[in-house]
Amino acid sequence: MEKEYLALGKRVLETGNVKTDRTGTGTKSIFGHQMRFDLSKGFPLLTTKRVPFGLIKSELLWFIKGDTNIRYLLEHNNHIWDEWAFERFVKSADYSGPDMTNFGRRAVTDADFNEIYQVELKKFCERVLTDDDFAKTYGELGNIYGSQWRHWKTTQGETIDQLKDVIQMIKETPDSRRLIVSAWNPEDVPSMALPPCHSMFQFYVADGKLSCQLYQRSGDIFLGVPFNIASYALLTHLIAHEVGLKVGDFVHTIGDAHLYSNHMDQMNLQLSRSIREFPTLQLNQEKTSIFDFDVADIQIEDYNPHPAIKAPIAV
Repeated sequence: MEKEYLALGKRVLETGNVKTDRTGTGTKSIFGHQMRFDLSKGFPLLTTKRVPFGLIKSELLWFIKGDTNIRYLLEHNNHIWDEWAFERFVKSADYSGPDMTNFGRRAVTDADFNEIYQVELKKFCERVLTDDDFAKTYGELGNIYGSQWRHWKTTQGETIDQLKDVIQMIKETPDSRRLIVSAWNPEDVPSMALPPCHSMFQFYVADGKLSCQLYQRSGDIFLGVPFNIASYALLTHLIAHEVGLKVGDFVHTIGDAHLYSNHMDQMNLQLSRSIREFPTLQLNQEKTSIFDFDVADIQIEDYNPHPAIKAPIAV
């Protein structure tokens, strides 16, 4: 199954369209690609490079809780959303540190600036952890995934718990074609630190198995997509566990599938490596609701990947 991911990387390297992008980094991309992973044949955590599962499970639990503040992530040593929160602080009137104009790109290309950037970012994260008022203002990322999944705002001023509702629908009307959760709320997009890349997912029940299809409007193939595959595979396992079903397929549909210009060498290195067996997922069987799971309740076994491959993130 990992072959499907590697085939996507190879396809974009060889046939992708050269495009500009919001970050100014530049990409090669294609439009419209689909992968399928049979979750009964192993947990799809890539083996051609190490993918940090601890970050994946703490981020997913953060979404499930409906949280949109990075403090929870920082408490679990998860820094994958730091840059977006930090960018908001840097652009505010309260920031008085070194000039961070175009900080994301300069941090990638300028070694001296990168050192200053990392120092400022560390101070920012420490303050989010220790200062409640600061965290409420600058640790907040807006109405991103957790908010849309658990607290979708209606025009009547009410909220919809999409995730809770879809789980109940799977239990009561498993043949429904409306087993959908959407994170793309046009009204809230301007207020989000990063508009949802994985924008909608749908469940399907057949033969006692739960399958999930994700539509992702934008997929960072090298850094982001491996996380997305594992995250939605984990979400499918967790919901299947609660509703008493086995796992079926995870189907991953991507709109703009792209490689950043500074990820090409890394992708080629990954393509040169041999595929190994997927690990297995172990869930705490004493927990019956996905809303009760903690990080320690989710473990993988027999994960033996190739070493990690570092690459800069485009902010």
